[in-house]
Amino acid sequence: MPAKSTGDRTALSDDATSGDSTTGQHTGPQAPIRLGRLSGSARSEPVGRMTGYSAFPQLLFGLAVVAILFATLIFQGVDKNSVLFYVGVILAFVATALAPIVPWQQFPRLLIALPIMDIVAISFIRAGEPLIGAGLLWVFPTIWMASAFGIAGAITAVSLVCTATWTTLAVEPGEITIASLPALVILPMVLAFVAVSTSLTAKRTEAQRVLLNKQAGQLETALWRAQDQESRLAEILNAVNFGVVRFDKIGARAMVNRFQTSLQDEVGELSDVNPDLPVWAEDGLTPLEPEDKPYIRSRRGEEFENLTVWLGAPGSERIALALTSRRLYDHEGGYDGTVLVSRNVTSEINAIRARDDLVASVSHELRTPLTSILGYLDLALDDPGLPATVAKQLTIAQTNGDRLLELIADILAASRDVNRTMALDRTGCELREIVDRSVESLAHLAAERNITIIRHDEETVRLFADPFRLRQVVDNLLSNGIKYNRDDGELSIGVTSEGDTAWIIVRDTGIGISEEDQPKLFERFFRSDLVRNSTVHGSGLGLAISRDIVRLHGGDLTLHSVLGEGTTAVVRIPRGLPE
Repeated sequence: MPAKSTGDRTALSDDATSGDSTTGQHTGPQAPIRLGRLSGSARSEPVGRMTGYSAFPQLLFGLAVVAILFATLIFQGVDKNSVLFYVGVILAFVATALAPIVPWQQFPRLLIALPIMDIVAISFIRAGEPLIGAGLLWVFPTIWMASAFGIAGAITAVSLVCTATWTTLAVEPGEITIASLPALVILPMVLAFVAVSTSLTAKRTEAQRVLLNKQAGQLETALWRAQDQESRLAEILNAVNFGVVRFDKIGARAMVNRFQTSLQDEVGELSDVNPDLPVWAEDGLTPLEPEDKPYIRSRRGEEFENLTVWLGAPGSERIALALTSRRLYDHEGGYDGTVLVSRNVTSEINAIRARDDLVASVSHELRTPLTSILGYLDLALDDPGLPATVAKQLTIAQTNGDRLLELIADILAASRDVNRTMALDRTGCELREIVDRSVESLAHLAAERNITIIRHDEETVRLFADPFRLRQVVDNLLSNGIKYNRDDGELSIGVTSEGDTAWIIVRDTGIGISEEDQPKLFERFFRSDLVRNSTVHGSGLGLAISRDIVRLHGGDLTLHSVLGEGTTAVVRIPRGLPE
C-alpha cells in the first residue's frame, strides 16, 4: 500500500492531461513538433543550398574587394589605377548590394547571376591590375557555384574563369612564354580540382543532411508514438477501479494512478513514512510488523499475489485490500523495480462471510430435525410387523435422508473452515487402520455396482495426526472413487511411507476429469458439466475440505486424471513422529 506525501506523489492524472482522450491527438505544450516533415520542401530544390550564399558569402567577397581597393590606393594612389580595375570594383559592389535586396527565394534559378557577376568583376580587376594577384579570388565564386549547383555549376565556373584568363592572354601583346604557364594551365587545373572536390563534398553533405532529416523524422515519429502510448496508458490506468503503484529499482515511487491516490487518501499510509499505522493480516486479528507491510515488501522487490490485509481496528469500520506485487525487468533482463496493484475487496469479503454465515445457520437448523427424522425411520424399520412395501419405501427415504445429512455435514465443515475454526486433535495413530475402517464402511456401496476394492497397504505406517480428520479425507476419496467409477470397475488404495512422509494413493477406473476442469477441482461447490448432467449427487465440497485438512497437517493433496480412463489421488502427509 503506497505512502502519501506531497513531495512523492506523481499521479498519472497529473502527468497525462495533454492528450485528447477520444482522438489520441496531443495538444498544448506537450504536442511534438514534426521536424522531419518541415525539411521535405528544401530537399526537393537543389538550389536550396545556395540560399545562404545570397547575402553573407557575398558580403564577405565584397569586404575582400574593399580590402584590395584600399591596399591599391595606399600603394599606388587613385590616378595610377586602371579604369578596368574600378569597373571590376564597382561591379563587385553592385553584386554585393543586390544580394540582400533581391528576394532570391522567389527566383532561385536566377541566383547564379551573383557568382557570374563576381567572376566578371574579378576578370576586370585582374585585367586592370595584373600584378596584385586578384585571380586568386576566383576560387570563391568557383566554390560557391560548385556547392550550390553541383557538377554543372563547377563546370560553368571553371569554364568562365578559363575563358576570361585565356582571352586576356590572347589580346595582350607579345608571345606566350613560360611566365604565362600559371594563368594558362595551373590556375584552371587548381580551380577544376577545387570545384570537383567542393561539388563531391557538397553532394555528400547533402546526402548526410537528407539522411539526418529522415532519421530525425523517424525519431520524432517514434517519440510522438511513445508519448501517445504513454498518454493512452495513463488514461487506461486512471480509468480502472484498482490502485497501481510503480517503484523504481532503488525503491522510489515512480508512478501512481488516480484510484490509488484516492484510495490512500481514504485509508492512510502503509509505508515507512507512517510506520505506526496499524495493519492486520488476512485473519483481521494479527497486526503486521512494519517490515511485513505489503508496501514495504514491494519496495524491497518482493513478489506476492492476492495478499489480503485489513485496515482499521477490530470492532470498527474496516477496509480490506487485496494486493499483488510483481517485479519488472528491462530489455536486458535486469531488475527494473516493481509494480504494486491494490484492490478494495471489503464488500466481497463481507458478502462471502454473510453467505457462509447464512449457509452454516441454515445447515445447522436443518440437521437437528433431520437427525430426528432418521431416528424415527430407524425405529420404524425395526418393527417386525412392517409390510415389505412400506419397508422398501422407508428404506428409500432413509437412504436419501442419510445423503442429505451428509451434504449438510459437508456444508457445515466448509463454513467452519472459512471462518478458520477447524482445529486438529493430533494423536499417535496407524494409517492402515484408518483405511481399514473407511473401506469397511463403504464396501456395501462398491458391492452395489460390483466395484472391486484392491488393497496395497501391507506396510504399517504410524504418524502423529488427527485420525478423525484423516478418516474424513479417506472416506471422501473412496466415496468419489466409487461414485465416479464405472460398473464392474476397480478401486485401489494403498498406504506407504518414505522417511518422515506418509503417502495415501487412491486410484480408480472411472470417468476421469477433463484437462479444462482439473484446475477447478478444489474450488468450493464446483462440479463439472459431465457430473452435473449425470445421476451422481454431490455438493462439490469434499475435495476442497479434504485438501484443507491435509494442508493443516502440513501436507498436500493432488489429483492426476485422464478423461475416460480414471483418476489417481495422492495424499502426502508428514508423519510428525517425535524424535
